[in-house]
Amino acid sequence: MQVFLVEDSPLVRERLITLLGSVPGARVQGCASDAQAAIRDILASRPDVVVLDLKLTKGSGFDVLRAVHAEAPAIDFYMLSNFASEPYRRLAGKLGARDFFDKSSEFERVRDVIAQRAAANPA
Repeated sequence: MQVFLVEDSPLVRERLITLLGSVPGARVQGCASDAQAAIRDILASRPDVVVLDLKLTKGSGFDVLRAVHAEAPAIDFYMLSNFASEPYRRLAGKLGARDFFDKSSEFERVRDVIAQRAAANPA
């Protein structure tokens, strides 16, 4: 299973790469830190899953979700943000995200949902 990370913090990005590296069958195939690069690279590579931060260096995770989900609805999006209030969670779901995790309290859940998805859909 191919995973693409959209995260502007190098430290968080490295932590996610390490975390997801422990998931059998999952491989991080690419990363981006701004919305335009993410949109371009996700549409070019068509990963199975995107882990998407809300606040990016340029643009937002919602920009990426709007652009890519409309064009490639089979890609599963999971948002991960420090801004996990209910209005953001609702908007993410409305735009097509499968789930929304708070970085401060639900970081490890990203690994769990990716592991469940990888186990349910082995390559």
